[in-house]
Amino acid sequence: MSLYILVLIIFIYPFNIIYHSSRLFFLTCLFHCICAPLYKVTLPDFFLADQLTSQLQSFRSLEFYVCYYGWGDYKLRQNTCSTSDVFRAFSFFVVAIPYWCRLFQCLRRLFEEKDAMQGYNALKYFSALVAISVRTAYSLDRGKINWNMMAWIFSIRAAIYGTYWDLVFDWGLLQRQSKNRWLRDKLLLPYKSVYFGAMALNVLLRFAWLQTVLNFQVSFLHKEAMITIFASLEIIRRGIWNFFRLENEHLNNVGAYRAFKSVPLPFNYDEDEDKDD
Repeated sequence: MSLYILVLIIFIYPFNIIYHSSRLFFLTCLFHCICAPLYKVTLPDFFLADQLTSQLQSFRSLEFYVCYYGWGDYKLRQNTCSTSDVFRAFSFFVVAIPYWCRLFQCLRRLFEEKDAMQGYNALKYFSALVAISVRTAYSLDRGKINWNMMAWIFSIRAAIYGTYWDLVFDWGLLQRQSKNRWLRDKLLLPYKSVYFGAMALNVLLRFAWLQTVLNFQVSFLHKEAMITIFASLEIIRRGIWNFFRLENEHLNNVGAYRAFKSVPLPFNYDEDEDKDD
């Protein structure tokens, strides 16, 4: 809890120290995400909102810390949070915030740009929002078989939808007619195997969090350790997604003449050597 408070103090520290401009930029983007759809959506805004969707376990942990230390359970070495109606209600609210932000951003872009793909993207986040809400309900009340079946259905649907969108739209891959078969025409990395490996890994890690529905347990690992491992795998998946998402965005900007694929150096070593000779 002390670490959370320290990070919060550093972020809101008003004086021009500790990367003040970067902190201000981050807080501005975060404010735009929270207030979606009131602000025009830019790349840093929706990129940050996507990062937040991979930090659900961190938000859950923060909620628990506030409950455990704020309500004084730590003094008695007991946990009454899970039986609190307020805590259970906030469990839905906390995990829904990142997806609501991203959903409203897509709807704002749909309204402004008249791009139907933003509507499909909003549907993807709505599907994920329903899935995460049902999984939260199942985790809070595992005794009801209906929650388990619904968690299965919505989670698998959201995973398939999200995986397809990652590979085809966010990364621009799986293009059959491309000169780089099943990839895309323009690639920044020289090794095609990296892209195929990233696609396979993304699919695997996309479905890894289904363990919350499967309730998969390992005898030598505690339940909380399993949650930490799978939460870390999601962060790794998001890191890989970031690289190829930005690569595809950059190449799209190059194709639209909004950016350069590479900037040539203002000198040439071979010419300089010839002049010296």
